[in-house]
Amino acid sequence: MGTRLGDLVERFGGQLVGDPDLEVQGIAPLDSAGASHISFLSNSKLRALAAQSQAAALIVSPLDDATVATTYAGARIVTTNPYAYFARAAQYFVSLDEVVPPPGIHPSAVVHDTAQVDPTAHIGPNVTVEAGAVIHAGVQIDAGCFVGREAEIGEDTHLFANVTFHARCSIGKRGILHSGAVIGTDGFGFARENGIYIKIPQTGRVLLGDDVDVGANTTIDRGALDDTVIEDGVKLDNQIQIGHNCRIGANTAMAGCVGVAGSAKIGKNCTFGGAAMVLGHLEIADNVHISSGSMVSRSVLEPGQYTGFYPLAKNAEWEKSAAIVRNLSSLREKMRSLEKQIKQLTEAPEQK
Repeated sequence: MGTRLGDLVERFGGQLVGDPDLEVQGIAPLDSAGASHISFLSNSKLRALAAQSQAAALIVSPLDDATVATTYAGARIVTTNPYAYFARAAQYFVSLDEVVPPPGIHPSAVVHDTAQVDPTAHIGPNVTVEAGAVIHAGVQIDAGCFVGREAEIGEDTHLFANVTFHARCSIGKRGILHSGAVIGTDGFGFARENGIYIKIPQTGRVLLGDDVDVGANTTIDRGALDDTVIEDGVKLDNQIQIGHNCRIGANTAMAGCVGVAGSAKIGKNCTFGGAAMVLGHLEIADNVHISSGSMVSRSVLEPGQYTGFYPLAKNAEWEKSAAIVRNLSSLREKMRSLEKQIKQLTEAPEQK
């Protein structure tokens, strides 16, 4: 199902240059878009590609429009943030063909008598909803999910197949939990005595705010005593580990395989590249950006971009560099000794 360019502009804004009645069927990349597609230019390095695109229309910024318009013959939607416009338009195109499951509880689902399930919610096959759980309006829980006792799922939140949402945890409105996500596992808490480990009960919860997106196979541990808190708008990619008692500030985003150890406090509007690691009990300020593969081993109290990894090299070169690094301490002491001797030699004539 397609839509008119005029309808897109009425819905999402922007300035249309071209025929408002032109219909497009969907969004495609610049190099593969055809006469029934709309595409977007968010990287000025691709202006030449955009100029040659066969798309019926382009979403462009005012700056790029001035360049592209000289060679591109199609319609254009001019907006200050083409990438965000593309995201909203893509959501709209998906919604046109989306199959929405009917409300109600599948016969194979097991829902406890004391659970509260809104009539507009969808509970799929083989779902388990335990005692005292609350499922709000418009929730979609796909096949094989588990919702623990007294857990709460907010309005219009979607649990994809095989999500585990443990007891007393909660998520707000419009959340997305992808397949394999586990919310509310026990934190890694043990006391050591006489060579053995004694488990510390993990009695806190996991509290997720509104518009939180959790990727496939991501795990978030419940707090030991206090709660683990994921604030509004946080986006977590696949295979991320969030330890117990962590707090992740609003609109922070983490790419795949990030690990955050227990009791770390991360501010708002932060970003973490793939496989970045954060040690426990650290504090990270708002607007901090951690590069991929970096290890955060100390608190970061000022906003900015931080990187902490050694550049890739051939193994033989890396071993040489590692040997040098190991000897830096002794080299520093030798340098200090030489500096001291030089100072003594230079000062000696003056003393005479």
